[in-house]
Amino acid sequence: MASRKTGDWLLFANGLVLLVLLNIMASLYFFRIDLTEEKRYTIKPATKQLLNELDDEVFVEVYLAGELNPGFKRFQKSILETLEEFKIYSHNKVQFTVTDPATAASEKARNEFQAGLAQKGVSGMRVIDTKDGERVEKIVFPGAVISYGGFENGVMLFKSKLATTSQEVLNQSIEGVEFELANAIHKIINVNRKKIGLVMGHGELDTLKFASFNNALFEQYNVFKVNLAKKKSILNYNALIIAKPMRVFSEPEKLSLDQYIMNGGKVLFMLDRMEANMDSASLENYFARSIETNLEDQLFKYGVRINQDLVQDRFAAKYPVVIGKVSDRPEIMQMEWPFFPLINHYTDNSITKNMDATLLRFASSIDTVKAIGVKKTPLLFTSQFTRKLGNPIKVGIDDLRKTKPESFVGGQIPVAYLLEGQFTSLYKNRFLPEGTDSTGFKSSSKPTKLIVVADGDIARNEVNPRNNQAQLLGKDLFSGYTYSNQDLLLNMVAYLTDENGLITARTKEVKIRPLDKEKLKKERVYWQSLNLVVPIVLLVIFGILRAMTRKRKYANF
Repeated sequence: MASRKTGDWLLFANGLVLLVLLNIMASLYFFRIDLTEEKRYTIKPATKQLLNELDDEVFVEVYLAGELNPGFKRFQKSILETLEEFKIYSHNKVQFTVTDPATAASEKARNEFQAGLAQKGVSGMRVIDTKDGERVEKIVFPGAVISYGGFENGVMLFKSKLATTSQEVLNQSIEGVEFELANAIHKIINVNRKKIGLVMGHGELDTLKFASFNNALFEQYNVFKVNLAKKKSILNYNALIIAKPMRVFSEPEKLSLDQYIMNGGKVLFMLDRMEANMDSASLENYFARSIETNLEDQLFKYGVRINQDLVQDRFAAKYPVVIGKVSDRPEIMQMEWPFFPLINHYTDNSITKNMDATLLRFASSIDTVKAIGVKKTPLLFTSQFTRKLGNPIKVGIDDLRKTKPESFVGGQIPVAYLLEGQFTSLYKNRFLPEGTDSTGFKSSSKPTKLIVVADGDIARNEVNPRNNQAQLLGKDLFSGYTYSNQDLLLNMVAYLTDENGLITARTKEVKIRPLDKEKLKKERVYWQSLNLVVPIVLLVIFGILRAMTRKRKYANF
């Protein structure tokens, strides 16, 4: 008996020691297992690196709280689960809390608090629901404020989208939670900013019309104006942006741009091939004119050609048109203006994933040409109901009444391309421009990336005529809706400057797995019976078998 007792104590001690050793090993070798098919709980490597390198605490205050409908509860749960992962991978440097803006002591305090949130970038959203047969309206704040080192940065986590069901919008917002939170943290802690050059000197968008996108760039990058005519090295820029040039690039400027690309530089081209504007569209016999920037042969060498045409799309933004007079006063009606296509068809890429509609103005089509070593990926497409108008192109509001829907049969037209690979210099086997130095000339590039958009106005913000203030890029003054132009361009710059960075978090996918309502209706009785009757039957069978076993065992005894 003493020997058996000693053995039990030794077994207990060995188990205790083993448990301690397992805990020590677990603290030294951290790992997590994600058993979901789409790895919805797995944080991207770039996000992990960002969190691991935090040198001080980051505080996140989430404002999606209170009585929420099931959809927003699921959204809130996803936000908190993501922040829990952030907390783990940051070694507890990310701390978060949930605050309900509706719990202020008084209505005045609540209004002031909500106004303060709006100034930080977290605006309220009106949600209409049904409770006990009654319509209930509630304002929710699906966003958060990030605090670090005395600085604050607000972020909206819910992203609205045209022509999408509420469940799809909610699911896409859930997919974007990691990127939005990580990007907001990166903005506020980033000290080693990358350099972006804005190419100027060719009639590009001026300060006021480029203000919104320019300010958004300043939040994440060091932005400088670049004049290619000045013989200064541009190789230290991480990316160049060319936004709607209206004048010709000289050959020395083209060589400078070419050699920047050959040395691995990245460029975002936003170019108009035809010049047209709404100020002249009301005039009779107004025709768009072609724009010559002298970049046509260079882009052709790199693999794309912007055509001398304009795309018309039936899925377009509206524009106010005078359709008559009532009591000597003009009667104005908003009508779809086919020259303003709304882009809602994208390729499957981290740049464009879950993107809302993008507004283009007087865009052209793009064709690809042979360029060895260059991969060409179309990014933006028009709708199916389109047509292309070749030069000369009459642009007139009066023609809206003559437009026939059956003539829009052009199918989807690509209006932006991503070019990746090794490019061949425009000046290979050619004489260099007079007065330029051939020292260090490269005839082929390192692996690099270019993006070409056949619309310069994609980066142009509206200007409020009353106060001459620049509006948010993508905001339509007539409808009040804000399209995704700014988010799209920021994603393009992020992809060019850091392809494997936080932009990869936009590829996360959370699949919706709804029940098949028709199948559920047909098989409802079967599954109810299976779940209610079968367990009881199995329990009865188990009881009978157990009774028989006991009777057989103890009857002989």
